[in-house]
Amino acid sequence: MRFVLLGAGLFALSLFVMSGQMGVPSGLPLPVQVAIAGAAGVAAWHARRSWWPLAAVGAVTYAWLVVWPPLLVASYFAGRTLSRSRGIAAYVGACLVVCGVSAVVGEARDGLQEMLTASLGNALFMALGMIGLPLAVGLWTRARAEVLEAARERAQRLEREQVMRAEQARAQERARIAREMHDVVAHRVSLIVLHAGALEVRATDEETAETAAMIGGIGREALANLRDVLGVLRAPRTGAVDAGSRSRPAPGGHRPGSVLGDLDAGYRPQPTLGDLDRLLDQSRALGIAVTRRDEGEPRPVEETVERTAYRVIQEALTNVHKHAGGVPTDVLLRFGDGELEVEVRNQAPHAPPEELPGAGWGLVGLRERVELLGGSLRTSAEESGGFLVSARIPA
Repeated sequence: MRFVLLGAGLFALSLFVMSGQMGVPSGLPLPVQVAIAGAAGVAAWHARRSWWPLAAVGAVTYAWLVVWPPLLVASYFAGRTLSRSRGIAAYVGACLVVCGVSAVVGEARDGLQEMLTASLGNALFMALGMIGLPLAVGLWTRARAEVLEAARERAQRLEREQVMRAEQARAQERARIAREMHDVVAHRVSLIVLHAGALEVRATDEETAETAAMIGGIGREALANLRDVLGVLRAPRTGAVDAGSRSRPAPGGHRPGSVLGDLDAGYRPQPTLGDLDRLLDQSRALGIAVTRRDEGEPRPVEETVERTAYRVIQEALTNVHKHAGGVPTDVLLRFGDGELEVEVRNQAPHAPPEELPGAGWGLVGLRERVELLGGSLRTSAEESGGFLVSARIPA
């Protein structure tokens, strides 16, 4: 659009100069003047691809009629595009030849054209004003644009380097966490599994053997989940990835659309509400009377919603084991309009249970997990002495 405006402006200015208002009257018929001005305008419009036609039109019109606007605009484009000093020197030399030809034509025509082009002072003034000044402006604007571009590239390069350093630091930290989890947590859980297996073999009564087998199964499941988490931490990927955000594997072990699809295909799928009864049975085997109730019309929901609901119930039951002992606990799943509500409510403990060590971040992590899906988590102690964990998750 700007080149269209440039062509229109140059057409009007050239026609104005040929009329004698800002230069030497051409004395040509109006149609010829319009044709010459039109050629200058078209050459200016074409300057977005090549400015040499504009320079040719400017040279002819200046030497013949002292129509200076095309040569002025061409000199600006020469300064903007000629990158080598040899090219600029060649352009200046060609312009001096044009000025010499203009002086010869001025001598032949006499009058105002001779005064403007043949006298040394006026010829120098015209050369500086129509060629030197726009050429210098073009060179300055190009140099300024190059400096700004270099500064922009430098800023982008520094930003990329900063991101790379941050990613490297994040990868190192993730690797350190993975090492600590493997060396400490995995080792301890492995010992639990081994001792449970030994107890199962040596147990003299069936109940002890079943309990030891259950402990060993839970430990092996914990090791499998821990392996998944360690794989996520060591995965060569950028950005935070939730260990529970993987989809179930397709036939052949590939997870379409999963950012972890290139990890070990033997990883087990993350639990969903379909695995909830097994989780409740494990708690019942440890002495907790767990009751499950479903309200509303059950319907399929996103797997991320199911996993989050499962984790809420799992953490709530873990807290019941740790802080309330074997007290009756109610688990409620309510399918509402556009949301899934999960409630875990336990009764007051009969006696203070033995407190098990914990990191204290379970509910904090649950709240973050639920809020990432746009939901909310509420935890509160009840007047009866029990405790409630309630989550609302958009579904």
